[in-house]
Amino acid sequence: MVEKVWGRDTLPAPFAAPAGARIGEIWFEPPVEVPQVLVKYLFTSEKLSVQVHPSDATAIAGEAGKEECWLVLDAAPDARLAIGFEREVTAAEIEAAAKDGTIEDLLTWHPARPGDLFYLPAGTVHAIGPGLALVEVQQTSDTTFRLYDYGRPRELHLERALAVASGAPYAAQHKRSIAAGQVLVDGPHFRLDRVEGAPDAATLADYRGALLVLPLAGEVAACDGSARAGAGECLVADGLASLDFGAAEVTLLTRAA
Repeated sequence: MVEKVWGRDTLPAPFAAPAGARIGEIWFEPPVEVPQVLVKYLFTSEKLSVQVHPSDATAIAGEAGKEECWLVLDAAPDARLAIGFEREVTAAEIEAAAKDGTIEDLLTWHPARPGDLFYLPAGTVHAIGPGLALVEVQQTSDTTFRLYDYGRPRELHLERALAVASGAPYAAQHKRSIAAGQVLVDGPHFRLDRVEGAPDAATLADYRGALLVLPLAGEVAACDGSARAGAGECLVADGLASLDFGAAEVTLLTRAA
């Protein structure tokens, strides 16, 4: 559990925040079997900073690229996510807006509803609004450049952010609903699927190697009985064939590309 100024002191089941703590993130540290992928839960009561991440190509020595996606689990009626700009903007416009606080007005604020999936390529300027519970799947990286933080006393990184930020609107094809199908992300760095019950033969073939299993409802166990995971937990496995989905209801599967 990671405390954040924008976190919550009351978390949805099955989680519970320690007394006096505002928990914003719950991390599942990447195991040695799948070091490239980091899975988190996010819980927000305030806006997160306006920020951007580099790609592997635009990162410099000591940095790591970061592409990510958000799956909305729960959302207040007015919950929103800022992703991309309302129009094409220049680096100079982004810099000026970051400095005077009007960058929020340049961004596109997307309504967020349970079941929405947003994929964010590196370089996408973004911010998460309050009232949300999300699952985030990302490249294993903590490289974040803040452009604006609502006056909070935290460091900004304008020079590095402007060097990697895209001034484009968010591409419509990067947003989808879980109602549109099982495969949520099949990108250059990781794959993410939402499975109801047991995976089919095609999914078994796609997940022959090591993967992470995140049950949202029900339970997934190792066939040999050595481990099991339910809601709020994450299981690492050497392949789908080694898992028993007999008690599974809704599960997320993710692996490196």
